[in-house]
Amino acid sequence: MSHARWPAGWLPIRPRNRMVGHVLVLNATYEPLSVVSVQRAVVLLLKEKAQIVEAAEAWIRAQHWAIPQPLVIRLVYYVRIPQRLSLPLSRRTVLARDGYTCQYCGLQPDKSELTLDHVVPRCRGGKTSWENLATACKRCNQRKANRTPREAGMALRDHPARPRYIAVTVLGDGRQHDVWRKYVC
Repeated sequence: MSHARWPAGWLPIRPRNRMVGHVLVLNATYEPLSVVSVQRAVVLLLKEKAQIVEAAEAWIRAQHWAIPQPLVIRLVYYVRIPQRLSLPLSRRTVLARDGYTCQYCGLQPDKSELTLDHVVPRCRGGKTSWENLATACKRCNQRKANRTPREAGMALRDHPARPRYIAVTVLGDGRQHDVWRKYVC
């Protein structure tokens, strides 16, 4: 490779392997709080504000230290979360709560193929609430139509409920690691 276009004594700098990815942050009580960048997680670890709970096989190395790349970290001190903080009911949050999975057949099609299903149809007095909305693929939603799951001969995999943690909105974007599931569900 010719370096003729560079001034004498200069060589192009190769970008280092950057720390990419996301890390799940747990409270001291192992409740999910948020998702942060790997860089932010490393800072929390170096300041001894967090501990590694789950790590990848890859290592982050510096001149005088090396740590496994974190996937899940836990804060050393408890962070109080206001009880009044409520999660908005929206298509995005319901899909995230259900893991972008049809609650009838268990398939995970593209987001564009997913719909929100009222378990008790609105025409029968069903409300638009966390407890009455479920993620369904278009095929299952059309098959169920304006009937209850029992009338349609379909069973829900999980009964819909208000999410316990706000972190569900962040975790439901499809970028989550498999190891995160045991801390979120």
